[in-house]
Amino acid sequence: MILPSPLPQTPGFLFDRSLLKAHRNRAAAAFSDHASLKERVAQDLANRLNLIRRSFHHCVDLGGHTGQLARALEGIPLITTDVSEAMVTQAPTPLKVVLDEEALPFAVNSLDLIISALSLHWVNDIPGLLAQVFHCLKPDGLFLASLFGGETLIELRDCLSSAELELRGGVSPRLSPMISLKDAGALLQRAGFALPVVDCDRLHVTYPHPLALLHDLQKMGENNVLVNRSRAPLSRALLKRTFELYQERYGLADGRISATFEVITLTGWTPHASQQQPLPRGSGKARLEDYL
Repeated sequence: MILPSPLPQTPGFLFDRSLLKAHRNRAAAAFSDHASLKERVAQDLANRLNLIRRSFHHCVDLGGHTGQLARALEGIPLITTDVSEAMVTQAPTPLKVVLDEEALPFAVNSLDLIISALSLHWVNDIPGLLAQVFHCLKPDGLFLASLFGGETLIELRDCLSSAELELRGGVSPRLSPMISLKDAGALLQRAGFALPVVDCDRLHVTYPHPLALLHDLQKMGENNVLVNRSRAPLSRALLKRTFELYQERYGLADGRISATFEVITLTGWTPHASQQQPLPRGSGKARLEDYL
């Protein structure tokens, strides 16, 4: 079953969510051939969840694409959601919801688990999303999400900026800003989550040529959706110089090139009396200076 949800349009934000939806709709048909990163991160989240000794009965996957998390979390009742109907219809879960992550339709205190793999880096208002997630979760509910961090595609950013500065005398906004590890932890605490944990993993993927990287990003639906993006297409000269710099700076011995994907994982619980609590300030029985 597919439940549609309106796509909000908010002026002044970084990302064009309607364009993101269009990109994912176009990528949906062949997404499974380019979903290796999504599958790897989904399996990592499944492994983390398996270490938690409790049951989850009302669970939502935000930005589920074609159901990679649903397949990794076999046995957990999961509602798969995505902004793209063309993608979410391919998920194996019986309940699928077309929604925008910036406007969650779920009732307050209705969910045990909200999980997400490589989708929330396109959300304009991360603090607002975390506040919504917090209110949708029951007490002692879990939020577990992985998203691309600020070091993602650092090689492409470097070479494209250098080439454009060299040929055009300036740099256009072609690659989106992403959250940092430090900011992610602060945002979890600001939203009110208990026991917040943030960690990151840097994945290095090799390609035969920089053009293969750009093709893979397009087929993943990860194209540029910046509102203030340059409308001018990349010229042959700019692409040629970008590829030359990429090979010079990040080429490998076998002729391939490497691309970095920084994956930041956020874990947070809604407060509950059963959780571990810090001792009251001043209740310690030993002095730190005695050990130094």
